[in-house]
Amino acid sequence: MPPGSPLAAADRGLFVRPSVEVAPLLLGSIFTHTTAEGRVSLRITEVEAYLGVGDDPGSHSFRGRTKSNQVMFGEPLHLYTYFTYGMHTCSNIVCSPEGTASGVLLRAGEIVEGLDLAQHRRGASVSRRDLARGPARLVVALGIPLADGGADLTVHPYELRMPEHPSPAEMSPRTGLGGPGGTSAYPWRFFVPGDPTVSPYRRHPKLAAFEAG
Repeated sequence: MPPGSPLAAADRGLFVRPSVEVAPLLLGSIFTHTTAEGRVSLRITEVEAYLGVGDDPGSHSFRGRTKSNQVMFGEPLHLYTYFTYGMHTCSNIVCSPEGTASGVLLRAGEIVEGLDLAQHRRGASVSRRDLARGPARLVVALGIPLADGGADLTVHPYELRMPEHPSPAEMSPRTGLGGPGGTSAYPWRFFVPGDPTVSPYRRHPKLAAFEAG
């Protein structure tokens, strides 16, 4: 089913629930960001869900509210951005009732509009498959700045269209996460099976110690 109309403020209630419920529903959605350079859209093919205080050791909000994660505790359907490894920005969609932290990390997608602009941002030698294959690459392809953390995804320059029937989903542990949140106890990575734009699963070498107990 093709994605419908852009979500509006009246649709915010769809996200007033835990991210583990919202995440698989986002597969197949079209996420758009418009800048002075132009408009780029992608079809979401891979996401990861993160819960909140005390519930999810992989989440930025596990130990409570801070200046850097406060957007996760805010109104749902806003953008939560963060800087990682001293060089990459990643983006999340905030879920759950206001005051309860929860978010969906946008991990990968297929560029379906603005291909030339996405290619320019990522480099001429990058294959179309790899333009947004990974959370940091996705942010670069869409032109999302770290400063847009807190942006309302129901208003310009962002747009989110969800299909009536989401794509088929497979689940796995979250990829590349070294702590207990990366173990099979948290199988909250959702992806479109067989889609070439889904990023490869990477098992962190430290996971064996946590799984052994």
